[in-house]
Amino acid sequence: MSDLRDEAERVMREADCIHDDVTVQRALDDMAVCIERDLGGRDVVMICVMNGGLVTTAALMSRLHFALRVDYMHATRYRERTQGDELHWRVEPSQDLAGRHLLVVDDILDEGYTLDSILSFCRRFEPASLRAAVLVRKAHDRGVRPTVDYIGLTVPDRYVFGYGMDYKGYWRNAPGIFAVADQ
Repeated sequence: MSDLRDEAERVMREADCIHDDVTVQRALDDMAVCIERDLGGRDVVMICVMNGGLVTTAALMSRLHFALRVDYMHATRYRERTQGDELHWRVEPSQDLAGRHLLVVDDILDEGYTLDSILSFCRRFEPASLRAAVLVRKAHDRGVRPTVDYIGLTVPDRYVFGYGMDYKGYWRNAPGIFAVADQ
């Protein structure tokens, strides 16, 4: 086992569960109802922000009962670290976004720099509408805080992981949302 994996295992053992799986599932159900109400019957492209948005996107897709297209983009500030820096674009969406109703799905709204840049990028294509969904919003006032239309849960201003969010690349698969224990 690598030192980093050992660290990730230790972090999980010591972590605080902020939202259990039942709470996360309920939040996803509520988000899907609102998305369906607002976008059902429209020409929607759901854009997953990789890698964090993968779990939330998949969970929402199975709850939406209207025809939609799915695409993804990969823009990151963290690159499996616990501190972010400048935005690095890896993959842009491949579908035509012009005139479509876009729903950008990500895992977390923290300081908002990544999501703000992604939404600005999407606006260049002149979509019919542009909405954003995040599973969690971190409770603080730092950063740019772009408008997010669908928010599942709020988490404290701590380093969180699970349900798509990672701890140094690990634990995106954790069944709930956990916070690194206070040191």
